[in-house]
Amino acid sequence: PSPFRLLPVPLQNRVQPDGSIVAVPERGTMMGNRGGKFHRDDKTLGKRRWASHHWICCDMHYKNMKHEAMGKGYTSLFFLDEVTALAAGHRPCFFCRRAEAKEFLGERKVNDFDRELHPQRLARHEASVRDLPNGTMIEHEGKAFAVKGSRLLQWSHSQYGLAIPRASVMKARLLTPPLIVSILAKGYQPRWHPSATTGEQA
Repeated sequence: PSPFRLLPVPLQNRVQPDGSIVAVPERGTMMGNRGGKFHRDDKTLGKRRWASHHWICCDMHYKNMKHEAMGKGYTSLFFLDEVTALAAGHRPCFFCRRAEAKEFLGERKVNDFDRELHPQRLARHEASVRDLPNGTMIEHEGKAFAVKGSRLLQWSHSQYGLAIPRASVMKARLLTPPLIVSILAKGYQPRWHPSATTGEQA
């Protein structure tokens, strides 16, 4: 037998803050979907990147329910944390995260919200970094950073790393859709990866 053990190839279902979907080993701390199934029968992606405009962010584990990552019903996606999911245009799920979903949407109806949000997911936005609330993500020098207090935390699929002063960046590409930024500005507290606390103090 070969001394080398072949590792399984990761599925292309890991979401980056700009909404793109890649294949990397890290699965992060949260999962979600984009309104149904958009993968092919061989569990690869074609040109499609969503099934509908209902993009959600879910608990990784909920009441011991089992699911197939790329099954018959929907294409499962994975995020480092909720901050990443929000940047990519996903909102809290009403099934497994009902309390957070109600806090997030307030009095707004889900379908109306998702329809308004969808064009923002696909557009480019610029922002003044000093005005952004915690939990917003930006792109700076080709890398994604999350706003947390006076720092910008560099994102990766496994953790937040290098922290730089927020004041060192004046304007940047805004990754988090403006509609979600407005919700963060009103006080919604997204779930952060544990490394964000370490990064903030770095």
